[in-house]
Amino acid sequence: MYDICCIGHITLDRVVTPTTEKHMAGGTSFYFSNAIRKMGVNYGLVTAVGQSEMPFVLELRAMGAEVNVFPSAKTVYFENIYSGNLDHRTQRVLQEADPFTVEQLKPVQAKIFHLGPLLSNDISVELIRDLAGRSKVSLDVQGYLREVRGECVCAVDWPQKMEALQYVHTVKADEAELEVLTGVTGIPEGVKILSDWGVQEIVITRASLGSVIYADGVFYDIPAFRPSAEVDATGCGDTYMAGYLYQRVKGAGIQQAGEFGAAMASLKMESYGPFDGTEDDIFQLLVADRG
Repeated sequence: MYDICCIGHITLDRVVTPTTEKHMAGGTSFYFSNAIRKMGVNYGLVTAVGQSEMPFVLELRAMGAEVNVFPSAKTVYFENIYSGNLDHRTQRVLQEADPFTVEQLKPVQAKIFHLGPLLSNDISVELIRDLAGRSKVSLDVQGYLREVRGECVCAVDWPQKMEALQYVHTVKADEAELEVLTGVTGIPEGVKILSDWGVQEIVITRASLGSVIYADGVFYDIPAFRPSAEVDATGCGDTYMAGYLYQRVKGAGIQQAGEFGAAMASLKMESYGPFDGTEDDIFQLLVADRG
């Protein structure tokens, strides 16, 4: 039994900023796994990649992460192009991977399943329902709000959202995704709609403006922590959720868990690639900020 199990594809990413171009592994599952692997939690990853990207899996295993990998004809290939302030990106999808199935996940048990679909067909509503029958489900909704037209990624609504979200305990979205998902402008209005649909904890990230968490009728204002340098924003939301869910499964309150996740994401932004720090690094930032 894992404390937390993440389900999602590791990707091959091309990341372009105004000053650099990098080719690296990516995806929710990759950034989440790297961020949580040094924390004191029993963690497992379920992923699927093409044979040519198996070195990404082997590298994670070598660093101590437990990875269950299913074969896929191809690996998801994303191109992320960032603007000058790193708060905005455009994406293209150059290839897609095989979806996960209920049968594949039958043997896996966890206290929390964190789902990181990158595209709308990665994880079916049937699989969400099955996982919710035995555990809490946390979901990053971004993949369900993406449609690939040609190679371009376009923002779309999720037709099955009301059917699926009744089975989801925790949802993570950014402000733009919240608006697409609910059809309303404004965080207070949007999160209350998600709550009416059955979601119990709603995490809305706002990049450099911090984040807001809504649960049990209460809004929690989570401040952003200023990084020493804004180097690479890719995976910051995934890093945030790794910290947040790690703290929640340990029994921390929502405010404490949110601040821990926000500090973790800030440290991640200071360098290329995934978070490689420790829990002590995060607590030092939290203490310094309060001082």
